[in-house]
Amino acid sequence: MTSSPPPRRMVVGITGASGTVYGIRVLEMLRALQIESHLVISKAGDQTRALETDVSAAGLRALADKVYAPGDIAAAISSGSFQTMGMIVAPCSVRTLSEIATGVTSGLVSRAADVCLKERRRVVLMFRETPLHAGHIKSMLAVTEMGAIVAVPVPAFYARPRTVDDIVSHSVARALDLFGLDTKTFPRWTGPSGVATEQTSSE
Repeated sequence: MTSSPPPRRMVVGITGASGTVYGIRVLEMLRALQIESHLVISKAGDQTRALETDVSAAGLRALADKVYAPGDIAAAISSGSFQTMGMIVAPCSVRTLSEIATGVTSGLVSRAADVCLKERRRVVLMFRETPLHAGHIKSMLAVTEMGAIVAVPVPAFYARPRTVDDIVSHSVARALDLFGLDTKTFPRWTGPSGVATEQTSSE
């Protein structure tokens, strides 16, 4: 008997680190891909949204298919029996990373990530912090050893971005690549055009 594929359903966490726009773009891209999104925003995440964007609290939540309160530990996404493709935290704060690394979860964002890890589902953390001290690096190692992927949203300048929006979209699309989701929103690197020919002719 063959097992059925997991539902096209993704958990999205937005925390208080700078970069709310990453979470917004994740939700927009998931909607375009027809992936059901289950959103939880930490209290600090809502504060950062208000500081960094013109998007209202209601407007952000309207981008998701289902929204949970940050303290709702009885939510569906807090149980491993609720099937999902995994979870992406965008942006991911140091506190959230550290909670996931220790398994000591104080809210639904870290609890949902812990659930995905214990069920061996993909967890991608768009970690937003710099510079780093040893404790941060140890937490990054710990979550990696547990199966999560730390995907720091570093700009890819080979794509010749012209706007901040280009940079954000590329970072988010590459993070969704890790779930096998192709947004088809950015040019993929296929090698430097004409370089081999130029090197051959100069020899």
